[in-house]
Amino acid sequence: MTDWRSIFGHRQPYDEQVDGIETTIDTARDGGYTVVEGACGTGKTMIALTAGINLVRDPDSDYERVFVLTSVKQQLRQFEADLETINENLPPDWNPISGLTLVGKADVCPYNREGAAGIDDGNVYDRCETLRDRTRDLTGEAGETTAQNLAARARSQQIGLADSGSQGGTSSRFLETAGEPTPYAPALPEYGEGGPVGAETEYCPFYAQYLEDLPEEGSDGDAVEAVPYDFTEAGMITPEDLVARSVAHGTCPHSVMGAVLGHAEVVLGNYYHAFDPRTTGSFTGALLDDSTFVVCDEAHMLEPRVRDLVSDGISDTFLRDAETELSRVIQPITFEREGRNAQGGSKTADADLVRAELNDSDVTFEELNRTLEFVRDLRSELDQRVTAYLDRNHRGWESDPHDLHDEEIPLRDPAVPAEDELTEWARDAGYGDADWVRADSVGAVVERILNEAEDEDRTRAAPAVGRVLGEWYRCNHTDYFREIELERTWDDTEPADSWRRAYTARLALHNCVPSDAIGDRLAAFGGGILMSATLEPMEAFTEVTGLDYLEREEDRPVVERRYGLHFPAENRESFAVAAPKFTYDNRGRAGETTPTRTHYADAISKVGQLPGNVLVGMPSYAEAEWIAGVLEERLSKPVLVDAASDDETTQSLKNEFFDGGGKVLVTSLRGTLTEGVDYSGDRLSAAVVCGVPIVNTSSPRTKAVRRAYDDAFEDGFTYALTIPAVRKARQAIGRVIRSPEDVGVRVLLDERYARDSWDSVRPYLPDDGEFQPVSPDMLGMGLERFRDRLE
Repeated sequence: MTDWRSIFGHRQPYDEQVDGIETTIDTARDGGYTVVEGACGTGKTMIALTAGINLVRDPDSDYERVFVLTSVKQQLRQFEADLETINENLPPDWNPISGLTLVGKADVCPYNREGAAGIDDGNVYDRCETLRDRTRDLTGEAGETTAQNLAARARSQQIGLADSGSQGGTSSRFLETAGEPTPYAPALPEYGEGGPVGAETEYCPFYAQYLEDLPEEGSDGDAVEAVPYDFTEAGMITPEDLVARSVAHGTCPHSVMGAVLGHAEVVLGNYYHAFDPRTTGSFTGALLDDSTFVVCDEAHMLEPRVRDLVSDGISDTFLRDAETELSRVIQPITFEREGRNAQGGSKTADADLVRAELNDSDVTFEELNRTLEFVRDLRSELDQRVTAYLDRNHRGWESDPHDLHDEEIPLRDPAVPAEDELTEWARDAGYGDADWVRADSVGAVVERILNEAEDEDRTRAAPAVGRVLGEWYRCNHTDYFREIELERTWDDTEPADSWRRAYTARLALHNCVPSDAIGDRLAAFGGGILMSATLEPMEAFTEVTGLDYLEREEDRPVVERRYGLHFPAENRESFAVAAPKFTYDNRGRAGETTPTRTHYADAISKVGQLPGNVLVGMPSYAEAEWIAGVLEERLSKPVLVDAASDDETTQSLKNEFFDGGGKVLVTSLRGTLTEGVDYSGDRLSAAVVCGVPIVNTSSPRTKAVRRAYDDAFEDGFTYALTIPAVRKARQAIGRVIRSPEDVGVRVLLDERYARDSWDSVRPYLPDDGEFQPVSPDMLGMGLERFRDRLE
C-alpha cells in the first residue's frame, strides 16, 4: 500500500486534509464517493489529487487514472499547479505523475491558433475532419502515396522556400505557434501526381506525420507510440506544452492528446468531457469505466451544467439546412425517374451514389421523401406559431422590432405534465411514430451521401435534426419540457415583416431533472470525490445528483465531510442584515423611491465606504445598474458596473477593478464575477450580497423544472430554486477571505438570511454561527467596530 504522504505536495497537511485524504481513499476502495464541503483554504484540490494519485500508484488498487472535472477554467489552472507541486516534491526514486489537460481542436490546431490557411474558430472542426479524411484517403490501402511521403513533401516544400528566401524573413517562411517553429509553411500543402492542373488534394501535414508515427496495423503497438515525447517522464502537460512539443516534431497536437488520453495518470477536463453524449461518444469514452477515480470540482454546478448538457434542441436554421440537404439527396433519383437532368448536366453518377448508400443501409427512398415532408411542415408550423405568439403578445412588433427581448413559447402548461402541442400537431397532420424515430437514421444517411459526393467532411444539419426528432418522441413529458426559444438577434437580409429579421428560433427539449443522467454516469466510475465550498444542505445535493440512489440501491458508500474556515477569526466580520426582503413586491421598479430601496441604498453605501475594493452582488444586471447610480452619487471612490457581455470585456473590467486604489464593483449574482474569480490578497476587502438571487419564477422553463422537482423530490421550490440561489450568494460572499492573511467584511443583506420565517434561507447557511443577525441600523456600528479593531 502506498503512503499518501509521499505524494502530498506540501511539508505539513492541515488536519482537514489528513481526514479528507484518508476518508476519500478508504471510501473509493469500497467503490464509493466522498462529498466534501470545504471553505476556501481547506486545500480541496490537494486532497483530491493526493487521494486519487495514491490509488493509481498503489499496486493493490484497480484504479488506473484520476479524471478531474470542473466548470471553471481558473480551477483547471489550480489543478495543473498543484500537480506540478506534487511532482516537484516526490521522492527521488519516483517517476513524475503524468498529467494532461483536455481542450478542443480550436485551442490546439496550429493553423487555427495562428489564423493560417483560412482556418478559424468558425470552420476549424469541419476543416479538420475534411483534411484528416483526405490525408487518410491518400495514404490508405487504395491510396496514392504514404504518410511518410506527404510529411516529407511538406517539409521539403518548406526547405525550398527557406533556401530561396521567397517569403521574406524567417517568421514568414515557417508556421510558428506556442513559441515553436513548425517544419511546414503557413499554407496547406497539396498532393498531386501528374494529374490535371487544379486536381491537387489539400492535406494536413501534421496529421500525416502522426499517421506515419503510428505503429503498423496488426502489430502489438499502441497509438501512444506516436507521441513524440516520453509522457511518463514529462509530468504535467498543459495545452501550451502539448502544442509546443507536438509541432516541433511536426505532428498533430489533437491526435497526440487523444493518444495520451487513456494513458495519463491525471486527466483534467470540463464537465462535458464526462456528461456530454457527443463528446463521450467520440473522444473520452475510454475514461468512463471503473478504473477511473473521478473528481467533480465546483460540484455545486454539477446539476445545472449537466442539465444543459443532456438537454437538446434544433434551430430554425438547422431545420432549413436539413430541408436543403434532404432535397439535394432526393433530387438525383427524382430527376432520373422523370427523365430529366438537373442544371443541364447528367446526374446519373449522383443517383448511383444515392442508390448505393441506400442499399448499404436500412433507409428507403420513400423514407427520405417522408422525412423531407416532415421537416418542411415542421418548419412551417414553427413559423406560424412564432408569428401568432408575437401578434398576440407584442402587437405591432413588425414596425418596431428593436424593443423585442428573448422569449419562451411553451408547448404545454409548464405546471401540468402533458403531451406537447407540437407532438399533437404532428399526429393530426398524419405523422406517426415511425416519422419521428426514423428521422435519426435518415439524417445519418444524408450526411454520408453528401460528404461522399463533395469529398469533404462537414457538420451537416440533417443528423442533428434527426437525432432531436427521435429524442423529442422518446422522452417523457414529466421530466422533459418542450418549448420554442426566441433569441433576440438581427438579420437585415430577412424580410421586414418576418420575425426572422429580429429573432433566431429554436425547438428546445429540456431535461428538467438530470439526477438520473448524473447518477448513471457516476455509477460508471470506480469511485471518487465531489467537492465545493457550497454544497449544503448535503441531503439535497446527494438527491439531485443521484448519489443517494447509488448508496441505497447499489450499496456504494457515500461519505460526507464538512470543513469550515480555519483562518484567523479576528480577520473577518460576517453580518446577516435583517433588511426588508428585496423582492419585487417590496422594492418596486428600479426608478421608484421606496422604503425598501432606501434601506438597501443606505446599507450598501455604508459597506462601500470601507477602505479598499468592495464587491456588490445584485439579483440582476438591471438592479446592478440601479445601485451603481446610487453609489456614484454617494461615494467618492470609483464605481464600476458589470453588464452581460463577452469574456474580453469582463476580463478588462476585472483588471480595472484590481488596478490602483479602492473601487466598488457592482455585478449580477448570476454573472461570472462572483464565482471562480481569485480575489485573494488586497484585491477585495468587502462583499455585500443584496437579496436572495432566485431565478425568474415566471419563466415557463423554471415552472416546468419546479413541477418536475415537486414530483421527484416533493419540495420542488426549495430544491430547484431556493438552494441554488443561496449557493450563488455563498459563492459571492466567499470571494473575500481566501487565505490566512486576508482581512475583510462579508454582508448578506436581506431578512431571509437573518431571521427564521416561512421563507427563511438561514437553514441553508453553514451552521457555524459566522453570520451574525443584525438590524440595518446596527450594521454601521458593526462596520466601524471592525475598522477600529484593525487600526
